[in-house]
Amino acid sequence: MSIVIRDVREHELDSILALNNAAGPSILPLDAARLRRFHDTAEYFRVAERDGNLAGFLVGFGSGSGHDSSNFRWFREHSGDAFFYIDRIVVASRRRGGGVGRAFYADVQSYAELRYPVLACEVFVEHDSDPARLFHGSFGFLEVGQHVMPEVDVRASMLVKPLCSHAWVHQRYGGELPDVPWLLRPRAGAPLAHRPTGT
Repeated sequence: MSIVIRDVREHELDSILALNNAAGPSILPLDAARLRRFHDTAEYFRVAERDGNLAGFLVGFGSGSGHDSSNFRWFREHSGDAFFYIDRIVVASRRRGGGVGRAFYADVQSYAELRYPVLACEVFVEHDSDPARLFHGSFGFLEVGQHVMPEVDVRASMLVKPLCSHAWVHQRYGGELPDVPWLLRPRAGAPLAHRPTGT
């Protein structure tokens, strides 16, 4: 019954595409080409397994990446700090409420706080988003604005969570984290984390 969070495997992309496009109106649909671009460029692309089955996935990009979503650009324009952006998290409908989302957020925060001062994401305001907004609020996210996504005409609540461990980690280790096995590395081909000067 345990949840395992691990890097995506290329042969899983078709299953991830189906999972994404069955998630309902709170998740934007994907096509195979865009999912492939995520696979090739995302700094963080991990899946959850429960009982040996795919239970969900999370895709994230550092603020120094060339990610092209309008929400990512909004954070770039409105953020004074570097940030790590959660583009999407999808949990299989049969697994919702079973801790998969919390396991993902614990994992992505552990990754991001070593490299970025802020975690950023959005939740759609429409489509009965109260459970998602409550989930993010209980995880320490705060709304810093709203943005209407021009490509789909959907309003998003733009959320950030300051990562309090980042300042200590950056002060102690700078841009060179220790070479220890448990420390999750950026995926191959992903851009390195942007480090703001003076922090």
